[in-house]
Amino acid sequence: MAEAETTNLNLSRRLRLNTLIRLRWLAVIGQSAAVVVVGYVIGFPLPVTECVALIVCSAALNVYLALQYPANHRLTLYPALAILTYDALQLAGLLYLTGGLTNPFALLMAVPVVVSATSMPVRHTTLLGSLVVAIVTILMFYHRPLPWSPEDAFSIPTIYVAGVWFAVVSTILFTSIYAWRVADEARKLAAALAATELVLQREQHLSALDGLAAAAAHELGTPLATIALVAKEMERALSADPQHGEDIKLLRSQTERCREILKGLTSLSTEGESHIAHMPVSSIVEEVVAPHRDFDVFVEMKPGAISGPEPVMTRNPGVLHGLGNLVENAVDFAKSRVEIIWSFDDSGVVIKIVDDGPGFLADMLDRIGEPYASTRPAREGSQGAGGLGLGLFIAKTLLERSGATVSFANSKERGFGAEASVSWSRETFELQRKSAVVVDARPV
Repeated sequence: MAEAETTNLNLSRRLRLNTLIRLRWLAVIGQSAAVVVVGYVIGFPLPVTECVALIVCSAALNVYLALQYPANHRLTLYPALAILTYDALQLAGLLYLTGGLTNPFALLMAVPVVVSATSMPVRHTTLLGSLVVAIVTILMFYHRPLPWSPEDAFSIPTIYVAGVWFAVVSTILFTSIYAWRVADEARKLAAALAATELVLQREQHLSALDGLAAAAAHELGTPLATIALVAKEMERALSADPQHGEDIKLLRSQTERCREILKGLTSLSTEGESHIAHMPVSSIVEEVVAPHRDFDVFVEMKPGAISGPEPVMTRNPGVLHGLGNLVENAVDFAKSRVEIIWSFDDSGVVIKIVDDGPGFLADMLDRIGEPYASTRPAREGSQGAGGLGLGLFIAKTLLERSGATVSFANSKERGFGAEASVSWSRETFELQRKSAVVVDARPV
């Protein structure tokens, strides 16, 4: 299992070689500028030859990699680890020649580890980080003097060097852990959104089979009608024939059966169109609530302020999935009751999901809807453990795609519990029905 993870990194986690090449060119330019300024502008004694040799090695490696591989090449695990290890060793060589940890550029030793943390597994980043810490420790004791003016004596206390060592190691640990967490959360978020998109695409593709069935029935209708006509004429001519009469009758009956099957296929794209493909607000709420009726939390549907004809929209998998996530979240955190309140008038449509749970944390209200923002503790006995906020993020994203405005608050009427409100303008809500021509996303 571990070997498979090592050799088959997900493509999204692989570093682009071109990215590392560009970063190394920046390093080459910066290192060259530092050598020129210190050695020739300021005039400090500096082992220019050795420093230039190390810089040329990096430049040569960049040229070789650029010529050997295409610009969009992505590195697998061990080549990426080898390149980052080289970068750490090259920088360590320059630091050795220019004062070790007394050199203010010693903090740059954290860069290869941070890059590794964003793209490689934890154990390999840990391996590289341990190597860098070991190198930093060696540089603390073994290095050439810091380039300085020969006329001025400059002595750095050991306690200060130890403090620099601690700062470098702390920077490596903190920035690496932070970079890994951010990259890992981004990958999980991308995977969750991709899974959601696949679910919605699957439902839409399945619903499109209705149209394909109708097209196939239409194309087969003409030759089948010809077969039926010939079979009818043959039955008239040969009905009394003891040898072929029964076969002709069987042919006629099977032809009629095929026509009935094609008629049924043709009706799939139109049958039930009004009450399945196009859904009023109350039907949307009913479909969203249905999967949550058999739990220990009572889910109640309550119409609110209603005026005018009930608005109707085309059945939208994204809207149903988003509302379903909100209801599921309310059920997970409620103590015993969840209310779904819908209202509409000539100006808009509003659906509210209210629960009697602990509500949202006050300091998290402004961040609700962001991925990996834990918003409240789970109720006792629920399967949720507080949540990462990913479900709310997906729900908010899908609903906002339909033109809805999504807001979250703690219930002011009760003084406890959470409230999620989803609102559309009436024009936006009904526009989706008018603009939907092909995809109706009917459940299969």
